[in-house]
Amino acid sequence: MAAKTVTVLDYGSGNVRSAVRALEAAGAQVKLSAKPEDIAECDGLFVPGVGAFAAVMQALKDVGAIRWIGRRIAGGRPVLGVCVGHQVFFDEGVEHGIRTPGLGEWPGTVELLKAPVIPHMGWNTVTPPEGSKLFAGIENERFYFVHSYAVQEWNFEVAQPKMTPPQVTWAEHGVPFIAGIENGPLCALQFHPEKSGDAGARLLRNWLETL
Repeated sequence: MAAKTVTVLDYGSGNVRSAVRALEAAGAQVKLSAKPEDIAECDGLFVPGVGAFAAVMQALKDVGAIRWIGRRIAGGRPVLGVCVGHQVFFDEGVEHGIRTPGLGEWPGTVELLKAPVIPHMGWNTVTPPEGSKLFAGIENERFYFVHSYAVQEWNFEVAQPKMTPPQVTWAEHGVPFIAGIENGPLCALQFHPEKSGDAGARLLRNWLETL
């Protein structure tokens, strides 16, 4: 079977080489790019993100990626967001009192964690839902987090009776927060699978198998 093609979205989001290496190790054919054709034509799009919510949103706009990400999702083409690349798929982010609109794929506000120690940095367990494809075989493993902000409430209304609601994975640091979402073609993770050792490698392989 031919290797799945994955584009790691290159919009200036820090060091993405670790993501490229991890995806290659998981068996993907990887390209680091922000070209529309590379975003549109790959089997899977990996959206990284480090730093501030507002800065990441602006950088996505600057390279014209928001339109193409939206097209992929609308067309049922797989997308995986990581860290701030996970956060931007929610309604908005609030940092230092400033609200920045996100991509609005899911309801929720990215806010400062209500925890005694910030940032949340290091290994943590997660609680995936039953039937999760991303966490198959690694339900009890730990993953590597580096963040100060997260979505801490989930209020998703099913618009249609036959609609399947997103699968939500939770973790806790001071308070419960969303560590991952699986929603048809769109998946996102608050932690860094590319820095999460064997468990992260298995998760990336699980994602590649869904493409």
